Amino acid sequence: MTQAQKLREAILAATLETSNFGETPKPGTLYLPPSHLKALRLDAHIVVGGRGVGKSFWTAALQSELLRNQLGTVASELQDIEVFAGFGNLPAIENYPNDDIFSNFLDGNGDPYDLWRAVVLRWVARRANETIPIDSWPNTVEWLKSDPEAAARLMQRPRDWKGLILFDALDRTSSEWQRMDNIVRGLLRTILWLKTFSGLYAKVFLREDQAERTVFNFPDASKLTATKAELTWARHDLHGLLWQRLVNAPGIHGEGMRQICQSDALDSVWHVAKDMKSESEAQRKAFETLAGPWMGRDKRRGVPYTWSVGHLADGRGQTSPRSFLAAIRQAAEDSSERYSDHNYALHFESIKRGIQKASAIRVQEMAEDYPWVPDVLSALSGMNVPVEFDAVQEKWRANFPAGAQEINSDRLPAQHVDRGWDGVREDLQRLGLLETKRDGRIDMPDLYRVGFGLGRKGGVKPRS
Repeated sequence: MTQAQKLREAILAATLETSNFGETPKPGTLYLPPSHLKALRLDAHIVVGGRGVGKSFWTAALQSELLRNQLGTVASELQDIEVFAGFGNLPAIENYPNDDIFSNFLDGNGDPYDLWRAVVLRWVARRANETIPIDSWPNTVEWLKSDPEAAARLMQRPRDWKGLILFDALDRTSSEWQRMDNIVRGLLRTILWLKTFSGLYAKVFLREDQAERTVFNFPDASKLTATKAELTWARHDLHGLLWQRLVNAPGIHGEGMRQICQSDALDSVWHVAKDMKSESEAQRKAFETLAGPWMGRDKRRGVPYTWSVGHLADGRGQTSPRSFLAAIRQAAEDSSERYSDHNYALHFESIKRGIQKASAIRVQEMAEDYPWVPDVLSALSGMNVPVEFDAVQEKWRANFPAGAQEINSDRLPAQHVDRGWDGVREDLQRLGLLETKRDGRIDMPDLYRVGFGLGRKGGVKPRS
């Protein structure tokens, strides 16, 4: 087996999957970009990020004492703290309500602020071995409302412990924007209430579109927005994450990767060296060892180190780790099938097919989050971008003769559809699916263009 084939096998053996549905991440997958440090601090109550940037990953990782300790001195305040999930991907009816309970509660004119405080009170009561009504969520709320003094005494009781409560996947609370706004706004008011009690902390993970709405329209909301942190990934962070996963590949696979990437062992977990976490010559050379110097036979085609990240960016220039790692894994699989004798582990044509795979995954994710998006953008299949907006509107009008209102879905419809196709374009731009160039033409980043079947002169071709 050649060195290139060994490295290819090592990539395929490494953990490159990033989707998290509540399970505890493996220790070797933990990587902390410097930009995420603020988001993990106890005083950062609001954490904002798009799909696949790490919201659910950190929600799960923070609940693991082993992983919190692995963060070391950079997050020392997270040690000796008890972490609890106040809402998340996994159903836990004893700990927090589900969407049906929220729906019934709101149908009865209930205030989400009270329901979220009930979640906190159950958490604190359980830890204090205090008995409060927990046979149903309405009963817990009724107790809170009918005996506010008992609730206040429970929260003000001296504690010999510190606690952090996490809230994630809040789009699962409702399928209607206005209701979800009310639910999230009630939660944020609850976080402000919780701030008055010593030793108790909260962290709310929000999607970007949630944070941009009216959820902060209440008195003193600025005390929360001042703590807001964003989960973003620079190019060197993505490459650092890749190598963190590669050096922790099992057995001889990890050993081979550690010969390329300098790393140190701590508690049976390998951590990449400092210069592999920054835009350094060492980081560039390491990826060149895997993918070669060019995206073709010469430098005119681009450099894999930058090309692989740049072609996965959305309309706001952001690339998610989920897309990047999925593209690398697909590139390794394709290289093994098509170019097994290639001099490098990743063939440049396979990297392009990796982009196709990542694009298909991203399109599927958008369909899950925003069911109206595939209908609108699939109508543009076969077009080349950049393109005049008039041509885009012509396609939309042909597919939706009743107008933009026809695209509305039952779950989280387009937010500005009442303003017609201009409103739809604005929503697509805010989500990073479209961008308007300086000359007014509409463009679509490769991350979505390939998956939705649009072309670009000289760009990665859509899957047939």
